Amino acid sequence: MQVIHHPLLCPAPGTQRELVSLHYGPEAMPSGGQKAYIQASLHGDELPGMLVAHHLRLQLDALEATGQISGEIVLVPMANPIGLSQFLLHAHLGRFELMSGENFNRHYPDLIATVAATVEPQLGSDADANVALLRRALKAAVDASPADTELQSQRRQLLSLSCDADIVLDLHCDAQAVMHLYTDPQCWPDCEPLARFLGSRLTLLAQESGDNPFDEACSQVWWKWKARFGDRFPIPQACLSVTVELRGATDVTHELAAADAKHIVDFLRWRGLIAGDKPALPAPVGDARPLAGSMPIKSPVAGVLTFLAPVGAEVKAGDVLAHVIDPITAQITELKSPVDGLFFARDFLRFANAGMRVAKVAGKDALRTGKLLGA
Repeated sequence: MQVIHHPLLCPAPGTQRELVSLHYGPEAMPSGGQKAYIQASLHGDELPGMLVAHHLRLQLDALEATGQISGEIVLVPMANPIGLSQFLLHAHLGRFELMSGENFNRHYPDLIATVAATVEPQLGSDADANVALLRRALKAAVDASPADTELQSQRRQLLSLSCDADIVLDLHCDAQAVMHLYTDPQCWPDCEPLARFLGSRLTLLAQESGDNPFDEACSQVWWKWKARFGDRFPIPQACLSVTVELRGATDVTHELAAADAKHIVDFLRWRGLIAGDKPALPAPVGDARPLAGSMPIKSPVAGVLTFLAPVGAEVKAGDVLAHVIDPITAQITELKSPVDGLFFARDFLRFANAGMRVAKVAGKDALRTGKLLGA
């Protein structure tokens, strides 16, 4: 395994943060075969992925020692040193950069048109050659993209490490939730086995969710290039990029993390990046639904929040999922499910502000438009 340190742009004299990437494979270098990229805790206060990365490292070390790693695997066990260091009055604030207010998982560079214009004269009828050409050009464009701030340099480095991968797994978590995934519709056929291995109850599909999050920056280039070039050049969906929501923020246990790491290793073995017999595909425990059918439940009033239904429950439209109680008047406001669906996530805070999103139910019909992700 090769360890590489990537310094970020220095925000002030006397300070320096860095990203650290672990590289597995033949001589820890690209082998010409498949590449998988896995990162943890892009939101610095979402820690289940960091523990999964720890157990992945242990398992990959053992596999490497026995010569079983046949592809290139890049692991970034802590993808956001900026967010990891942000504390205010003992509260960890790892979702937004305090300098800009920007979400660490938004606003990745869009270099689709730039790369397309650069490589178009060289594209041909060989799909594999086109993929290799586009990957080289994309990586070069990412590395050459401007970065005026520490946050921009972090985004650039993460994209540089991942943009030429066949598989990209971005390990996150929700507040309180079941295991679930996010990916593009074009990625779903390749994602479905991953969902089985991870035991995901739900995969949310969106062509473009808004503000160019990390996973879409890696995967959507391919279907957009395919649309741009049409029938002139064969362009496959060459990257499976998935946001993996590892249940809830407090689901940080060795038992869960070791099992999740093993399931990721099983998927990588199934895909051929790890030698040995393919593991059998587990039976599915969930399905894919449109992200536009994931309905946020808002509280119209402020008060003490208590839930009546657990995450993972199948609910009907009109079912009461929570109460918001005014401690002064004793008035109880019922929060109801707007659709039939899977009650898959809820907040861990137990005081709701007026207008606060407190839970999500995934229905089967696309009902929302515009930006589909939360802040």
